[in-house]
Amino acid sequence: MQLGQMDGDAIRLVSASKVWIDHNTLFSCQDGLLDVTRGSTFVTVSNNWFRDQDKVMLLGHDDGFLRDKDMKVTVAFNHFGPNCNQRMPRVRHGYAHVTNNLYQGWEQYAIGGSMSPSIKSESNYFIAPKSGKKEVTWRNGIYEKSKPWNFYSVGDLFTNGASFFQSGRRGMARPNYTKEQSFKVGDAKSVKTLTSSAGALKCSRTLRC
Repeated sequence: MQLGQMDGDAIRLVSASKVWIDHNTLFSCQDGLLDVTRGSTFVTVSNNWFRDQDKVMLLGHDDGFLRDKDMKVTVAFNHFGPNCNQRMPRVRHGYAHVTNNLYQGWEQYAIGGSMSPSIKSESNYFIAPKSGKKEVTWRNGIYEKSKPWNFYSVGDLFTNGASFFQSGRRGMARPNYTKEQSFKVGDAKSVKTLTSSAGALKCSRTLRC
């Protein structure tokens, strides 16, 4: 597939599979910090620090790209903030397991989606902004009970007035990991500790990373 001029993203995956994005510090990019698009799947985004950005993470190319229905992404042990506005992540069509992340406020929303995605938010630590929007979620389009908007929260910790609007069927928001893919999810109260080393590792010749 030919790609045009780069669009200002820090990291962009196009039709990629089995990718691990780990221990990066990403901020202040022209467009987004991370885009996972065009049929990419089996992607893990872990131990990263995302800060000072409007559009943080997009999972899914556009509303008409139906191959992204098969997308599966795990977002774990990341630190979002300060000064992040939206898309932590935003999901189109596919599935995301969002777990053990620290959310240090937002402006528009933290987790959102369009085109009936399935999102399981598990044991995250949400710190709502002091003023403005306290709701974690956002949906692009008219919400109807007949549509499978599967936004499910389990074990999340909400502080400073944060709230999570759940919808859809819980069973559709399961990660369905294989035995080799599964991992233990920590309690939300331990998220600050679990994300304390998020971001680029500081290594030297004499000290381990």
